[in-house]
Amino acid sequence: MICTSIQNRTLDEIFAILESGEVEMAEIRLDRCNLAQDEVEELFSSSDVPLIATCRVSEIRASLDDGNTDDRKLDSRASQKAESLLITAIHAGAAYADLEIEAPAMMSKRIRRETRECGTVLIRSYHDFSGTDSLEALKALTEKCFALGADIAKIVVTANDDDDTARVLKLYESFDPGRLVAFAMGEKGRSSRIDCLAKGAPHTYAALNEEEAAAPGQMSTASMRANVYGDRKFIGYPSAEPVQMPCSKSFAQRAIIAAAVSEGVSVLRGYSPCGDNESAIAVARALGAEVTVGLSYASVNVAKDGSALTIKGIGAKRNSLKLNILHTGESGLLTRMMIPLLSVLNDGDIRVTGEKTLTGRPLKGAPEIMSAFGVRLVQVGERASLSAGSSASVANAASEVFVPLDINGSLNAGKASISGVSGSQIISGLLMALPLLDEDTVIELNNPKSIPYLFITMDVMKAFGVKVWCDMEGGEEFAESKDWSDCTAITFHIKGGQAYKAADMDIEGDWSSAANFLVAGAVFGRVELTGLDTKSLQADLSIMDILMEAGASLSQMGDDDPKGLIHVQRAPLSAFEVDAANCPDLFPIVAVLAAFCEGTSRIAGVGRLANKESDRGKAILEMLTKMGVNAKIAGDKLIVEGHSLARRCLTHTLLRGGSYTSHHDHRMVMALRVAGIGADSPIEIDDTQCVAKSFPTFGELFGKLF
Repeated sequence: MICTSIQNRTLDEIFAILESGEVEMAEIRLDRCNLAQDEVEELFSSSDVPLIATCRVSEIRASLDDGNTDDRKLDSRASQKAESLLITAIHAGAAYADLEIEAPAMMSKRIRRETRECGTVLIRSYHDFSGTDSLEALKALTEKCFALGADIAKIVVTANDDDDTARVLKLYESFDPGRLVAFAMGEKGRSSRIDCLAKGAPHTYAALNEEEAAAPGQMSTASMRANVYGDRKFIGYPSAEPVQMPCSKSFAQRAIIAAAVSEGVSVLRGYSPCGDNESAIAVARALGAEVTVGLSYASVNVAKDGSALTIKGIGAKRNSLKLNILHTGESGLLTRMMIPLLSVLNDGDIRVTGEKTLTGRPLKGAPEIMSAFGVRLVQVGERASLSAGSSASVANAASEVFVPLDINGSLNAGKASISGVSGSQIISGLLMALPLLDEDTVIELNNPKSIPYLFITMDVMKAFGVKVWCDMEGGEEFAESKDWSDCTAITFHIKGGQAYKAADMDIEGDWSSAANFLVAGAVFGRVELTGLDTKSLQADLSIMDILMEAGASLSQMGDDDPKGLIHVQRAPLSAFEVDAANCPDLFPIVAVLAAFCEGTSRIAGVGRLANKESDRGKAILEMLTKMGVNAKIAGDKLIVEGHSLARRCLTHTLLRGGSYTSHHDHRMVMALRVAGIGADSPIEIDDTQCVAKSFPTFGELFGKLF
């Protein structure tokens, strides 16, 4: 990243610079900008551009020296003022605070505490305007920075010859490049301001123009941008309107089916079409529900813009349907959700069919789980013949059922202990179906996966008048963290004799889709999104936590509005570790993010990827390897060695373009499109039409931004 040093400017002038789109990161020299305390607060609380608050005690001292003040008093006044300005900036939201290692001990301690409490990155800096010390001395100074609490050590010296420059850059061989900003001042050190980025430094410094250089040898931002990025367009900041996210198909599909089985007329606002949602509508109609898209039904008025569904439900009861076959399209969720519901609602056996990638994806765990409630899933078609003629064990064959399949028997209430290791979707179907029985049920779910999706199911059910109670277990770790990943078991208490009742519901925006735009903005420019809820139950809301851990600049308009506009902007990105077992749909785009984060990132949860639209773990590794990214799968973790965008540009290691396969996986298409912004040549994808499964307008919207 190129950080522009801003000095000798008023507040209005600084805002104008930051809003111009010419600055991707800025250092605000509080010691050289005559800003009042309230102006400092306004500046650092209002800007989306990552800002470094810098306030040198020596500079403040010089400005206060009237020639008549005692040196000790002058030192005290200077440190107090510098400390006050820095703390104000930190409290207001400064991304970084820069404090020289010569700062007084008590000031150093207080600034360190404040940065920790406020989540501000602390830079401890050393400057030598006379020359460059020995390599060992430079190493000792760097270690001192870290000993004083630095998140990033900044070592800036003056080069009198090329050896001086080489010596300071050699520090990158001994320290984590992502935590070190080291370069030389002066004409001899001029190139090192760029070379440090090639070594992996999180940022370097430039001036608004060379006449306003904050230190000798500092080049202008425009000149440095040309040297680092050349004429590549991804550095530009788009001026497009905020991007409206499509509705969450996790919510939409559940709500459509709940409305279909309800008594009365439901209105689902915020609907947007995609392949899986259209399949849910087709299923609702097959059940007998009347579905109108974007129009009015009876006395219920709905905007005529396709943004709402009106559904007259069937008031479903046990054995109230007489269907022979039901087609669920390509949706794994819809298929697994309907299996338990059909085993309650249908009077007699029924066949479930599907299409495209769904027919090649085993419904792992479904036979065992359904058998615990008295229902058999029977494979039909070619696979059934192959299974019958093979020597595979019956248990193994039963665990590998695919659509088409037959559902034999009716769901029974009672108490059952089942495993959730194969995922949450069939469990969601059980939660929706069991309340329709007369008797109560208790489910002991061990090793639950994708837990947030279970809570989405219960949230939608509650909106339609059906309630499920649950207790979560996980020992001391879960009691302390309340993290889904630490939960080891859930007990569901399901009261029988309930019925779904019509409801009006707003379908929230989709975080799975948003993740692609957020990563694109965090790595390559800036993006604003609308239609999302930051208090959502969606598992893929985790993308916000992942981006923040990586160092991205994120903000939301309206402090108290969880549905406010979300802004993401480029910032120095570093390696991260995350367990994505509960949000497997994020894996492809998070892998692309990791490729542009300096250092080695580790993403756990690979085991959840085998039965997606593709063998997603294998597909991601294949994609990264072909792009020239050093990556591997070790156990349940995807390990990715990443480099910053600037480093990739300077070392000619941008991702490799060329022909890539999506494996007919909509998530892979979107990840490949984002990766293509940082490729050395166009990325051509064999099948982009499969993106219609979840986000048919993705290509159009993405093309307007990048």
